[in-house]
Amino acid sequence: MSTTTATLNATRLAPGITVNDLEKSVAFYEGLGLAVDQRWEEEGKLLGVMLKGGNAELGLTQDDWKKGKDRVKGVGMRIWIQTRQDIDDLAAKAKAAGVAIESGPEAMPWGGRSFAVSDPDGFKVSISSEYQSEK
Repeated sequence: MSTTTATLNATRLAPGITVNDLEKSVAFYEGLGLAVDQRWEEEGKLLGVMLKGGNAELGLTQDDWKKGKDRVKGVGMRIWIQTRQDIDDLAAKAKAAGVAIESGPEAMPWGGRSFAVSDPDGFKVSISSEYQSEK
């Protein structure tokens, strides 16, 4: 397996996803511990938000349905969030906030602990503890 040297020295990575029900998705991610950092509105209608948790950011935008209401979302994508916080405690807090835990918390084969959830649109989210890679 070959590796390459990155030429991009990014200072921020903030994925954005389109959701069916913005308010429902905001509540879900708040249940995971993220907070709304920015809101985008037009004529009093909420169109999107930027969520933040530590240095991690995630943008959510309301689907405008121009590509159809039956458009599948979340297929083939997983959002990984890494933290120094206690994974079992975070999972318990998420569960108490109404978030369904799909797996975990459990030890991962490569080290650390993780739990997994799916957001209201099917996007997979894993929250894991930091681990030391072998170098």
